[in-house]
Amino acid sequence: MTTQPQPHLSVADVLATAPTTARRDDAARAVEIIREVTGAEPVAWGTSMLGFGRQPYRTADGKAHEWFVVGLAPRKAALTLYGLTFYGSNTDLLDRLGPHTTGKGCLYLRSLAAVDESVLRELVARAWATNHTPA
Repeated sequence: MTTQPQPHLSVADVLATAPTTARRDDAARAVEIIREVTGAEPVAWGTSMLGFGRQPYRTADGKAHEWFVVGLAPRKAALTLYGLTFYGSNTDLLDRLGPHTTGKGCLYLRSLAAVDESVLRELVARAWATNHTPA
């Protein structure tokens, strides 16, 4: 995996990559929510993603890697949240979240204000409890 933690980049640096003010504001609010739920501080991964926590994993070839537990990226098409859903998981919460789409391991939100924040908090808490490996 080529995307690695970039400790020299700040949260503001990553948020500045947002294509619009609205997307930047949504990403900043999402950072607050994730920070409050997890108690973790965000770290830049690459130049456009923020990740919280670390989770080790092994690929099929046996190589050890690390990735963040929960993360986000303020993309053009949507605020992309990582680690909240995998292969159809968390459908009970996603059904109550509000307007969104999903990918393999991503949750896409066009507007943070359009979703139920309490449900988003539940998704973050569940992902953190399931996947976080304390240092």
